Amino acid sequence: MSERVVAVFGSSRIGPDDPDYHQAERLGRLLGDAGWTVATGGHDGAMAAVSRGAREAGAHVVGVTMPGPQGRSPNAWVAEERPADDLFARLRMLLDADAWIAVAGGVGTLAEIAVAWNLMQNAHVAPRPLIVVGAGWRTVLDSLGDALVVDAADLAMVTAVPDAEAAMAALGPRIGA
Repeated sequence: MSERVVAVFGSSRIGPDDPDYHQAERLGRLLGDAGWTVATGGHDGAMAAVSRGAREAGAHVVGVTMPGPQGRSPNAWVAEERPADDLFARLRMLLDADAWIAVAGGVGTLAEIAVAWNLMQNAHVAPRPLIVVGAGWRTVLDSLGDALVVDAADLAMVTAVPDAEAAMAALGPRIGA
């Protein structure tokens, strides 16, 4: 991925009637407006919402897909599919991005955040933005800070924000600005 790429992690289980879906779609649109290439897991739910918003804003959307139930195919807004054989190959491709953002998600999204965070913590990758969007992630981070052996510097590697606009502010200035 040679262009400026942001990988967005999120649940495949949310639908268009969920406020988190609309938040993810708004984030995709803002990322597209700012000139980012957007990479997601390429399937449904939050991944489709982000992909839709980004594509409708004119962004290039990459779907890093992997086999799943009923031979899932990429969502309609993916411009370029990059199939991965398994979760670990998929993670390697998504973690190659210049920035990472997580929207509403579950165990899979938490795993993606944890791997990205650990790679930075252990200096296996250069520091880059790791942003989590929504009050639920703030609660998770607070709980991890209370329950695990992490210090303030570890916690500072993850930026928790309430919404798509705050995620964009945390991400930094527009590309080319």
